[in-house]
This record gives sequence, C-alpha cells and structure tokens, in this order.
Amino acid sequence: MTTMQTVYLVDDDEAVADSLTFLLEGFGYQVQWFADGQLFLQQIDLSQPGCVILDSRMPGLTGQQLQQQLNQSQSPLAVIFLTGHGDVPMAVDALKNGAFDFFQKPVQGQALADALAKGLAHSQQLGQKQAEHHLLDSLTEREREIFRLVVSGQTNKQMADTLFVAVRTIEVHRAKVMKKLGASNIAELLKLAPLLEG
Repeated sequence: MTTMQTVYLVDDDEAVADSLTFLLEGFGYQVQWFADGQLFLQQIDLSQPGCVILDSRMPGLTGQQLQQQLNQSQSPLAVIFLTGHGDVPMAVDALKNGAFDFFQKPVQGQALADALAKGLAHSQQLGQKQAEHHLLDSLTEREREIFRLVVSGQTNKQMADTLFVAVRTIEVHRAKVMKKLGASNIAELLKLAPLLEG
C-alpha cells in the first residue's frame, strides 16, 4: 500500500473543507486543513515540496496574497486555486503568478485529483532543482572554478597548471567540492554539471 500524500487546504469554510477532505481521501490524499492563510504560513515548512489548495476570498489573507507570500519565499509548493468567486481575469492573474491550476466550486473530483498529482510531481522537481542550486551556492568562487574544470575533463595536474597552484591545493579543493555537492565519485559530480549552466 502506498503512503497517502498530504495536501494542504486553506479555506475558511468548514463545510467545504469537510467535503473536500472526504472527496480527496477517496483519491488517496491526506488533507491538512487551515481556516486562514496566516496560520498556514506559520505552521508549514515552505521550503518543502507539496501542494496547497487555496480559496481566493478569505478573511485576513486572501488566496492571492498568500500566493504572493509563497512566491516571495521562493517556495516550491504547487498552488491550486479552488474558489466560488472566480472569474476569467482572476484565473489569468493567478496562473500568470505561477499557480499550477485554477478551479471553480463545485469541482469535479477526478479533475482536482489529477491536478494534484501533476502539481505534486511539479513541486518535487522544483524542490529538487532548488536544493541543487543551494548546493552550488555553497561553493566558493575557487571551488566553483575547480568544479567547472573537473566537469571539462581536466586532471588534477592540468588544473594545477591552469590555476598556477600546487596539485595538493587542487586535491583539497576538489575534495571540498565533492563533499559540499554530496558526490561520492566523479560520475555523480558530472550529473550535477548542468547546474553550472544555470
């Protein structure tokens, strides 16, 4: 049996929350409900991948304001709007600001479940990319240079000649690069090479 994936629901209407929870549990999701956006922001680790279903009109933070906060914190969470007050301009605006999908209440269960599955997969990819970029950011300028040269196929001796340093210095930097990037061998290091393009 697969473990149920948790999705977050931010909606001030308890009846809606109850029926959505029941609906989504039928599709194998576990729902964590928040009656307001501020509570959600305080209790959830925004740096982790996942999916959040937002209502647009709520007391306190609106769904749009909450989406803005998620964007500002560069959260990989996929945002799906589910609102009873939606219109085309609102949907366009939400999608332009990075929402993964937009639905009006009442929603068809299968359509929402499909959007959640895609949203969660998208969020996982985004989270992975962000984690890799954080790793790259942890490298010093010199370590990044060494990483680049390793990826280009240079030996320690060639790198030492290129950078006018001792081979031992290259070995020390290279070991640090491997450790910081979590690579135990050259093949794993090469897999991270696309990061240098970004």
